[in-house]
Amino acid sequence: MKKIFILTASVLLLISCGKKEDTTSIEKLIEAKNVKALQEKKVALQTEITKIETALATLDTKKEEALVSVAPVKDTLFNHYLDIQGSVNTKENMLIQPEFSGNLTSLTVKAGDHVTKGQVLGRVDDAGMSQQLANAENQYALAKTTFERQKNLWDKKIGSEIQFLQAQTQMVSAQKGVAQIKAQLAKTVIRAPFSGTVDEVFAEKGQVVAPSMQGLMRIVNLGNMYVSTSVPETYIGKLKVGTIVDVYLTSLGKTYKGKVRQVGNFINPNNRSFGIEVSIPNPDNLLRPNQVAKLKITDYTSHGIVVPSNVIQEDGSGSKFVYTVNGSNGKTGTAKKVFVKVGQSSDNLTEILSGLSKDDSIVTEGVNTISDGMKLNF
Repeated sequence: MKKIFILTASVLLLISCGKKEDTTSIEKLIEAKNVKALQEKKVALQTEITKIETALATLDTKKEEALVSVAPVKDTLFNHYLDIQGSVNTKENMLIQPEFSGNLTSLTVKAGDHVTKGQVLGRVDDAGMSQQLANAENQYALAKTTFERQKNLWDKKIGSEIQFLQAQTQMVSAQKGVAQIKAQLAKTVIRAPFSGTVDEVFAEKGQVVAPSMQGLMRIVNLGNMYVSTSVPETYIGKLKVGTIVDVYLTSLGKTYKGKVRQVGNFINPNNRSFGIEVSIPNPDNLLRPNQVAKLKITDYTSHGIVVPSNVIQEDGSGSKFVYTVNGSNGKTGTAKKVFVKVGQSSDNLTEILSGLSKDDSIVTEGVNTISDGMKLNF
């Protein structure tokens, strides 16, 4: 720019200094009608102008060069992802409640213990129901003996039908009484509803317990984990059971491969979304209920040309374009503006539907400093 200014100033100075003399000379030549001399002066001036234009063109060419980075276009697999946030959970996460109110006479587990389904965790005082059961079983045994004897007599046509039916009714009633007391007595025994680990114990032996918000203890099974989340209804046709999902746990910095195991059948009218559940493995036993998870669900896949999203530019009419390298010799080339049709974008990558071929090379860095036809160095 400085050279152009100096050259231009010099030309103006020469013109200014010789303006009076040239004007006088030209006027004299016109008065003398010396056509040959006028033509010679014209040629001389045109020669000077040509020299100046050549010098300016040389300086402009040096200015219109740019240092850029280029990369060949590749035909590759493109995946578009739906990014949403979810919460880790498990169906087997339960507060254990006593079914019978009373004194906790035994507590056989502590926090951290692994338990199996049906294992006895504790017992509540039965408030004398064991004695009631013993009496009920004696009454049942007597009623059963009476019925059997009465039946033998009835089979021999001895006695009345009423006596037989009364004995039968008493036996059935006594049997139901025993079963009822046994059912009540079973509620005094606290058992594990599923296999898992005792996470916390909130009660102590000897404490009076009853169903409450806190419960007796919490048991969690970390072997059947899943992530639950809500998905916009626009994706209802793109998600199905078995879809592979990348599950990233922010607290662990790890990614797990999961599968959609359930797709909701109800659209929430408040946010126009439906629920899904994604099952995830837990080989390291690091997953915990209520952990935050980020899901990447593949909802579109194609095979074609993909370029970094930041190399795509837009002109005033809204048309998309990129710069390719024309006449490359490995170190230099010329920028060529190529209009493209774009498709989906994901992870700073955009698929190109038309406009580029796998033989092209595109400018990847420095795209904002170049223009069509500019010389490129790389």
